[in-house]
Amino acid sequence: MSSSSDLVNQAKVAYQEVPAAPRRHTAVVTCFDARVDPWRILEAGPGDVQVFRNAGGIVTEDVIRSLVISNHKFGVTGVNLIMHTDCGMIGLDQSAVEAELGRLPFDLGGFDDLTTELRRGGERLRSEPLLHLSGGVATYIYDLRDGGLRRQSA
Repeated sequence: MSSSSDLVNQAKVAYQEVPAAPRRHTAVVTCFDARVDPWRILEAGPGDVQVFRNAGGIVTEDVIRSLVISNHKFGVTGVNLIMHTDCGMIGLDQSAVEAELGRLPFDLGGFDDLTTELRRGGERLRSEPLLHLSGGVATYIYDLRDGGLRRQSA
């Protein structure tokens, strides 16, 4: 898409009415990396799942806030946390970024080990007292080399 008018026209063509509550009663937390397409990975269509994306697919306070709303207002009962190989957040050094930009008013959330961060995020979701997830929390690593989605143990 090269212009705003192209985006507006495409939105009109792609529009279809879908319910506010996801049909699968599931939310997905994942990275905003353009190589990660959660709808394709999960074979989901419009209205099937709610998707929350940020740099790294990190379970932040805003992710928790959004999931509390999803859980209590839209009937979401399960969460799939999907992180991926070759993530730009692996090894991201906050101090190096701050040396270039100056002190940041927030934590960038870089991490050293994908599996450790995935486990931390899953534990954070499972232990949140405001979430009532009868469908549970599943954690996955999406492999960008072969397209494999591999479930990780808690």
